[in-house]
Amino acid sequence: MEVTFNNVNSASGLKNLDEYLLARSYITGYQASKDDISVHATLAKPPSAEYVNLSRWYNHIEALLRISGVAGEGCGVIVEGFSSITGEAVATPPVAGTKAAAAEDDDDDDVDLFGEETEEEKKAAEERAAAVKASSKKKESGKSSVLLDVKPWDDETDMKKLEEAVRSVQMEGLLWGASKLVPVGYGIKKMQIMMTIVDDLVSVDTLIEEQLTSEPINEYVQSCDIVAFNKI
Repeated sequence: MEVTFNNVNSASGLKNLDEYLLARSYITGYQASKDDISVHATLAKPPSAEYVNLSRWYNHIEALLRISGVAGEGCGVIVEGFSSITGEAVATPPVAGTKAAAAEDDDDDDVDLFGEETEEEKKAAEERAAAVKASSKKKESGKSSVLLDVKPWDDETDMKKLEEAVRSVQMEGLLWGASKLVPVGYGIKKMQIMMTIVDDLVSVDTLIEEQLTSEPINEYVQSCDIVAFNKI
């Protein structure tokens, strides 16, 4: 089902988008798709840190575009005032105008701009394609799904601010997922939160020691433990 967003570059539009992404990792579905690319392309600049959920999503899509690209079809998205981005528009550059211009220049220029590739050019293109494919497979295979236990100091800790502080940690190869509060006892609750990481880019131990249990996040977080760690 298509989703619609209005005035995404205004304060109200950014707020609505941030609230929409509070419980979602992607614009539609459970994987990055062309819907994410469509919304990403309409944002005039990276969102500020005050939009925690939107910033998390934006940085993740930026990382995907640099690492392996986005291939999911999505369910459809409408951003008022912008045209939807289709697979054809992304993957197929316009060539009609270029060929027409070249045809007009044929009378004045004997250079064949659209001649057949030489054997050396074909071989070089095949080698580049093979290298890109191998790199993409390597990145895609090196991912893990991690479940963390994040414990507050006491029952007076604001758990909403604790979650915002945790999700404010953004880096290439890190994607925060769903979270929930779990009772511990004596009125205290801990937060369990999922994250997906690219193994070559993110060290969970370093993330915990240098980010989640260090200033300023340790104002809310007493400790952080790995509950489950699974390769994807």
